[in-house]
Formats: sequence, C-alpha cells, structure tokens
Amino acid sequence: MKTRLLTLAVAASLAGGAYALDLNDLLNAGKAAMDKSSGTQTAPSSATKSAVDALTPAEMNSGLKEALTRGAEAAVAQLGKQDGFFGDPKLRIPLPENLKKVDKLMRTFGMGKQADELVLSMNRAAEAAVPEAKTLLVNAVKDMSVDDAKGILTGGDQAATEFFRKKTETALTEKFQPMVKTATAQVGLAQTYNKYAGLASKFKMVKEDQASIENYVTKQSLDRLYKVIGEQERAIRTNPIQYGSDLLKKVFGAVMGK
Repeated sequence: MKTRLLTLAVAASLAGGAYALDLNDLLNAGKAAMDKSSGTQTAPSSATKSAVDALTPAEMNSGLKEALTRGAEAAVAQLGKQDGFFGDPKLRIPLPENLKKVDKLMRTFGMGKQADELVLSMNRAAEAAVPEAKTLLVNAVKDMSVDDAKGILTGGDQAATEFFRKKTETALTEKFQPMVKTATAQVGLAQTYNKYAGLASKFKMVKEDQASIENYVTKQSLDRLYKVIGEQERAIRTNPIQYGSDLLKKVFGAVMGK
C-alpha cells in the first residue's frame, strides 16, 4: 500500500510538471559443478581432485591471476564504451521499479520523452563509469593470495564473482556514484525521482539501492559488470587453449579433470 502511494505521488508530481522537466556462472573452476538438469551440485570426480592437487601453488596462483585479469579487462572493454549497456537489451539498465509502474501513465501525459531521456542518461553514466573499474579489478587480482586462488578454484560456480565483489564493490561504489550523479543531474525526471524516492526510503517504502538514481544505477552497473566478468571467465574455462596460454590450459584442464 505504501509503495502504491509513492507511485501515485511520483505520477502526480510528474504529470503536474510535465512540461517543466528536461529527463555465474562464472568460473565453475572448482571441484563443484552445477547439474544442469536438476540444478543441484555434484561432487568432483577423483580425477579432477587429483589433477588440481597436482598443481603447484605457483601454477594455481599464476594461472588464475591470468584468467581473472583477462576476464576483468575484457568485461571493462565490453561495457565501458558507447552502447556497452544501452546497446545490449540484456545489459541495458531499465527505469527503477517505481518509475516502471508509472511509465504508461507518464506516456499518457506526454512524458515518454523524459522517461527515454532518463534511461539513456543512466546507461551512458554506467558506460562512462565502468573504465574506472579496471585498475581496481586488476589490483585485486595482483593482490590475490595463494589461499584466495585455491578458494576460487575449489569453490562453487560463484566463487570468482564473490572474490571480485568482496575486494572491489565498496571502492567501486564510491567511484561510480559521483560520476552517475553528475551524468543524470541534468535530467529533470531524475531530480523528481530522487525527491520522492529519498523521502520514501526513510519510511522503508523504497529499497535503499533505489533511494536515488545514482544509488540505483551504481548497483545495476556493478551487478552487470560482475556478470560479464563471469561470462568471460566461463569462456576461458571452457576453452582455455583459444587464448594461446599453456598455463591456462594446464590449470583449467586440471579443474575440468582433463
């Protein structure tokens, strides 16, 4: 009920000022694999365990660092360019949930342009912010310990994603938010949303990560960044030989029991 009231309040405000506004699968690199048919984890084979145990700590650490660095750099290159987010329907950042609920009404009041402007500005902000992630991601890999490497190799299908989140999410959030705020500040619809969502968040009517456009876009950007890193890592794991690295082939071949 409270959320509905917020939605109506935003809708009313937007309608009133319509013409005044301008707006994972990642590395399954361990001893666990996901059973695609049942969605349950299966135990690693003895061959996989033996092959992984046979790797030296230096091989394990260096191989994983190479894979994670390549994955992070490729993800940043993919997303940190024009249309990296906006041009991909699977990665495009949509309107926040509470604006989605009034999108049809906004268009009825002739505010479709403002909604479209906000979506574009959010995605352009994300594309501009992502390159800032490269240094932090690469440094996280450089600082990775042998224990970190073993934990990722022997962890579940989210181990590498969780490693990057743990090491970089707080710092990246601090870097992204000011950039996103600057990029969206000129869009009137963003300002209106922030006014009402900020008030609503104080009464727990809106989730914290949707309390402002900059919070929302930052969270969405990072979720997509880690997702793409995961996809890159899966590609390396599936066919390491295509990257021309004997070390990657040896490490991930061991993980796959080959």
